[in-house]
Amino acid sequence: MPDKWQYITQVESVPLKGGRGSASMVQKCKLCSRENSIDILGDTITQYNAEDSERFKTMVQFECRGLEPIDFQPQAGFAAQGAESGTKFPEVNLLEKDWTDYDERVNESVGIYDVTHQFIKC
Repeated sequence: MPDKWQYITQVESVPLKGGRGSASMVQKCKLCSRENSIDILGDTITQYNAEDSERFKTMVQFECRGLEPIDFQPQAGFAAQGAESGTKFPEVNLLEKDWTDYDERVNESVGIYDVTHQFIKC
């Protein structure tokens, strides 16, 4: 099994073997042939806002069966909005864990810095 799993909010469901529903990611164990899955619980996805800055916030929950996420590597596909101006930044890439741009409405640099994460087991 892989050591990392990429979190993507827009994933297609993959059918589970035997008609047991579907999941966001399904992987078969090479040793025992067991089917393991992680499903993104879509109704738990929330935004991270300026008032959440400098603290952890639950942004998504997963249903894990036989797999456990251990790392998160942000990629492209994020969006941001200026807290004061409302300027939309639709293509935020957090691959480098930092992002900067310029908000012309307020004539200021804007950015997201030092992206970190943690997984909490429920």
